[in-house]
Amino acid sequence: MGGAVPGVGIDLLEIERLERALERTPRLAERLFTEAERAYAASRGRPGQHLAARFCAKEAVAKALDLSSWNFHEVEVVGTGGPPAIRLSGAAAARAAELGVTISVSLTHTGRDAGAVAIAG
Repeated sequence: MGGAVPGVGIDLLEIERLERALERTPRLAERLFTEAERAYAASRGRPGQHLAARFCAKEAVAKALDLSSWNFHEVEVVGTGGPPAIRLSGAAAARAAELGVTISVSLTHTGRDAGAVAIAG
């Protein structure tokens, strides 16, 4: 898996950075997040915080699977109660099947930063 620690991905992001990008380019949210992810975030007090954590999860999964070419909609964070889960499709699902792995993910956010860790095992 490309010299990285096999099956582990991590990503961190300053929440305001994503919020500013979404303000500048409103359609960016549609390119990065599924309808369900956007709806979940919109139902929360600070949507950008939840979108940033989901963005980090997608990036962490891509790193854990060592994806070279993929679409953000192929990695979806699902679940509104309890621990988040990942639903894969397209190239991401094909890569996970090729490796014979499933994905576990943990998301976190503070008032300033969001992060996620993904494990392919």
